[in-house]
Amino acid sequence: MENQRVFTRSQVVQHKSKKACWLVINGRVLGVTKFLEEHPGGKEVLMELAGKDATKEFDAIGHSKGAQNLVLKHQVSVLQGATIEEVEAKDHVADTESKNKEMSSFVIKEDPKSMSETLYEFFVPVLVATFYFGYRLLTRANPHI
Repeated sequence: MENQRVFTRSQVVQHKSKKACWLVINGRVLGVTKFLEEHPGGKEVLMELAGKDATKEFDAIGHSKGAQNLVLKHQVSVLQGATIEEVEAKDHVADTESKNKEMSSFVIKEDPKSMSETLYEFFVPVLVATFYFGYRLLTRANPHI
């Protein structure tokens, strides 16, 4: 890390266009210009944060390990005065993702409901509605008699 360039916030702020897009995540200055078109959330997300510290937003999303490794891949320098934690990079993950040009992901829902509860929530109202309409059909006055 001793050989890395150091940029100030004012230098980072100057790079907020589609031709030169930088942002800061955890004290690392990232050049994401080439990544704009590949970003799964769209280039607009990155452009809103261009020239700014995006650490809070990056952490709030809960990015995958692959995305966290991409941070290291796109790092161009460090921010002046920032404390940088060393992260063990997994080169094969970052290389695989960039070759595929697609990121696959899955969401783990933290829903405490069991499958049977979900079925009950669907079938009980359907069953009640069926009985109601059946009852109405059987008990209606038949004008043809």
